[in-house]
Amino acid sequence: MIHQYDAVIVGAGIAGLTAALQASQTCHVAVLSKIYAPRAHSGSAQGGISAALGNEEEDHWEWHMYDTVKGGDYLTDQDIAQILAREAPQRLIELEHLGVPFSRNTQGKIEQRRFGGHTRNFGEAPVRRACYASDRTGRVIMDALYDHCMVRGVEIFDEVFITSLLRSEGKVCGVAGYKLATGEPMIFHAKAVLLATGGCGRIFKTTSMAFAATGDGFALAYDAGVPLEDMEFVQFHPTGIHKLGILVSEAARAEGGILRNGKGEAFMERYAPTLKDLAPRDIISRAILTEIAEDRGINGKDFVYLDLSHLGKAQLEQKLSEVTSFVQTYLGIDASQSPIPVAPTCHYMMGGIPTDAVGHVLADGKNQVLGGLYAAGECACVSVHGANRLGTNSLIDLVVFGKRAGTDIARYVAQNNLPSLPSGAESAVKEKAQGLLESQGNERISQIRAEMQKTMTQQCSVFRDRPNLEEALCKIGELKARYAQVGLSFKGKRCNYELEDALELGNMLKLAEAIAYSALLRQESRGAHFRNDYPQRNDHDWLKHTLLAQTPNGIQVDYKPVTVTRFKPRARTY
Repeated sequence: MIHQYDAVIVGAGIAGLTAALQASQTCHVAVLSKIYAPRAHSGSAQGGISAALGNEEEDHWEWHMYDTVKGGDYLTDQDIAQILAREAPQRLIELEHLGVPFSRNTQGKIEQRRFGGHTRNFGEAPVRRACYASDRTGRVIMDALYDHCMVRGVEIFDEVFITSLLRSEGKVCGVAGYKLATGEPMIFHAKAVLLATGGCGRIFKTTSMAFAATGDGFALAYDAGVPLEDMEFVQFHPTGIHKLGILVSEAARAEGGILRNGKGEAFMERYAPTLKDLAPRDIISRAILTEIAEDRGINGKDFVYLDLSHLGKAQLEQKLSEVTSFVQTYLGIDASQSPIPVAPTCHYMMGGIPTDAVGHVLADGKNQVLGGLYAAGECACVSVHGANRLGTNSLIDLVVFGKRAGTDIARYVAQNNLPSLPSGAESAVKEKAQGLLESQGNERISQIRAEMQKTMTQQCSVFRDRPNLEEALCKIGELKARYAQVGLSFKGKRCNYELEDALELGNMLKLAEAIAYSALLRQESRGAHFRNDYPQRNDHDWLKHTLLAQTPNGIQVDYKPVTVTRFKPRARTY
């Protein structure tokens, strides 16, 4: 079946819905989601969305920009960080006007809390910059955007799996995929396509991301010849529930939660004397694993405690009700009485599909635009987070750059004709699915996926070095070869989630290779990328972005410079 729109958006999270709402002012827009759209992972964001409103204390966008650049360990493109910090307050006001029910302070203004790495006066002390709605901030933003998209006539297609981008006349002209319920091929022919498919945390064994976070948007671009940027920078959130990876929001430490080791020590003072438990995530994750490695985990085990017991039941119920309910549900722990066992969990990708400030996908290191293709949100790399994202900067990234992309899509649609549809689009979808359905291979998806996750977690996570990265790449190469021999036990087309698993696994294996390969290339430590064999940051050789592209001859490597405007790189201490 062929559908025709002005613009098609793949992904129904906050970036996708923001772009859809903006573009729909003048365009006929469709949003495609491989899950039921309101379940998009943006809805799980808990702690807040940053903007220098100054509702609680003095704050300025220049301070926010500085924190974003420093938090990213100076790999952030500073012109982009300036856009984020300057436009954030206006985007917050627009969200409020859409009906987002932010928490209020005693003056009736949007309430703001502290968050890791956000400071006043260029690093002097923590500042209250995170706007929030209890600990359900992403959920309420998602609901407001979804409702307004419905009112605006945006058409949403649930449970459609997209397998390829369509190109003709040198431009992207749509996407191809199939309906999960029936297996029926679906073609979406459009002038513009936006990828907003979220992250790929399922590559790792323990992650805070949803099951749908399998990197499909990254892979769509990568398969179309677009390079991926800065894939070595993977964020591990310090406070995942031990063994489960489910997030205990940074809001818990913002409200006064304290990390303690097996001796009961509030150990963050050793690693970040000024910000302590509100240091950036990369620093706290390494601190936790260092405490564990030096036998100061809880009873010698691989976790530490997050202590909220001193906050009292009333504050926990008012400010952290979702966090405490998760802990009660999954661990049977009353957080007002007992500490929570936590350890780092894969949480966010700083790298992704390279874009400019209005969401154009960039086809090479010279920033050539690929016509008709946009990206926004976690699958994109506009390079605002550099080597490490600060908490609450993700949600504001989604609305600032989602709106910019939607605005430019409307402009592009008005100025361009619909390219012709390439022949054979439907048959290509059928052949891809049929190849997997008819395979007689004896390899199983679950076994290959488990081995990939184990490899990436043990050899390519918080601490890295050459021997482990080389071993990881070797193992991923073996898994890719075995993937070619995957056989499905269910051969039907209707609701074949084994087929979906197979397609997702193929995507994740490519991205696992890109992450490990980029990490091996970067011989320094910066932000979330820490090499035991190169423990220092090296601005002379490595203040640059990594680009990896797939070619018939293997992976091609390129680099491009970091944009430095106001803040010269300096030692990053907290």
